[in-house]
Amino acid sequence: MSKELQIGVIGAGGRGGIAQLAHSPDDGVRLTAGADTDLSALEKFRQKMGSDVYTTSDYREILAKPEIDAVFITTPDFLHEEHAIAALEAGKAVYLEKPMAITIEGCDRILEAAARLKGKLYLGHNMRHFPMVLKMKELISKGAIGKPMVGWCRHFVCYGGDAYFKDWHAERAKSTGLLLQKAAHDIDILHWLMGGYTTRVTAMGALTLYDRITDRHDPAERGDASWHNENWPPLSQVGLNPVIDVEDVSMMLMRLDNGTHASYQQCHYAPDGWRNYTIIGEAGRIENFGDLPGESVVRLWDKKVLYKAEGDAEFPIPEVEGTHGGADPSIVAEFIAYVRGEAKPTTSPIGARFSVAAGVKATESIRDNSNPKDVPPAPAEARDWFDRETAHG
Repeated sequence: MSKELQIGVIGAGGRGGIAQLAHSPDDGVRLTAGADTDLSALEKFRQKMGSDVYTTSDYREILAKPEIDAVFITTPDFLHEEHAIAALEAGKAVYLEKPMAITIEGCDRILEAAARLKGKLYLGHNMRHFPMVLKMKELISKGAIGKPMVGWCRHFVCYGGDAYFKDWHAERAKSTGLLLQKAAHDIDILHWLMGGYTTRVTAMGALTLYDRITDRHDPAERGDASWHNENWPPLSQVGLNPVIDVEDVSMMLMRLDNGTHASYQQCHYAPDGWRNYTIIGEAGRIENFGDLPGESVVRLWDKKVLYKAEGDAEFPIPEVEGTHGGADPSIVAEFIAYVRGEAKPTTSPIGARFSVAAGVKATESIRDNSNPKDVPPAPAEARDWFDRETAHG
C-alpha cells in the first residue's frame, strides 16, 4: 500500500457523497477516482474534488488501477454483490453501503470472497455510530437494565413516498423489499442491542396506499427521489415509479439465537419521521425519544412504577457535527483506521448479512400468508474470519 492512501468511489452520485468525507490530503488520504453511469453525477464529482480527479462510467477501470488502495461502493442495492466481489478480487479494501446485497445468497458470496481472499470488507451500517444508539448500547453493556430480553423498533417514514416509491426501490426485482433497503439499519441495531441474530421470523404487510396513485413517470426517465415536505398528503404524490410491487407497511416478529425476541414495524406514509427503540431487560427498560443529537433523549426505567413518563433517569444526547447525526464522519474515520490497520471495525459484515437475511425471510413470510420462516446460518469460514476481524458481532 502506498504511503498516501488513495481511494475511489463506485457510485459517485447520491450516497456516494459519503466518500468525500474521507478526502483529507493533510492526513495522507486522497479521493482520486470516481465511477458512475450518470454523467451529470461525474461532473458534480469533478467540480467538488477538482479537475485532476479520475472519472469513468466503467467501475472496472477504477479497480484496474494499482494505486487505488480502497473503494467506497455506494451503487444501487442490486449492484452491491457484483461490485463488492470484483473489488475484493482486485485486492481493494471495501466500504460497502448497506444493505450488503438483496439476497441471502448474494451476501454469503460476498462474505466467502472476503474470507477466501483475506480481504478488508467494511459495511456502511452508520447507525452503529449514532450517538443515541451508542448511549443505549453503553447502558446495556453497563448492566443498567440487566440482560436484554425483548426489543421493539417502530419506524415512521414521512419521506417514504419521495425516497422509495419513485425509483428502483419500488421494484422487487431490484430491492427485494423495503425490509432490506430501509429496515437493514434497524434490524442490525436490534440485533446489536439484543446481543444475537434472528433465527426465525413471521411477518405481515402489504402495499396499501402507493398502488392507488396513477401518476407515474415514464420508464425511460430517472425517478426524482428527493424529499420535499410539500409532497403531502401521500395520495397527492406524482411521478411515482412505473412498477410498484413492494410493501409500504411491514411488521415483523423475530426470535433470536440467544432466546430473546424482537419486533420491527415500518410505515412509509406517516406524517412524521420517527425511529423509536425500546429494550426491556431482566431489571429495567430503556427507550429513545428522537434520534437526532441535540434533540433526543434516552430514558431509563429501573424501578417498578405504574406510570412515569420521564423515567427514572434521562440521558440527553449532545449535539454533534456531521451528516446523519455525526455518524457519517465517524464511520468514515473508522473505515480509514481499519484500512490502515489501526482499529477493528464496530460495524460487522456478519451482522450486515443477518440483517439482510432476517429482512429477506420476513419479506418471504409476508408474501406467504405470514407463515414462519427460518433464517439460515452464515458460512462458517466467513463467520470465523470476521469474528477475528471485527470488534463486535
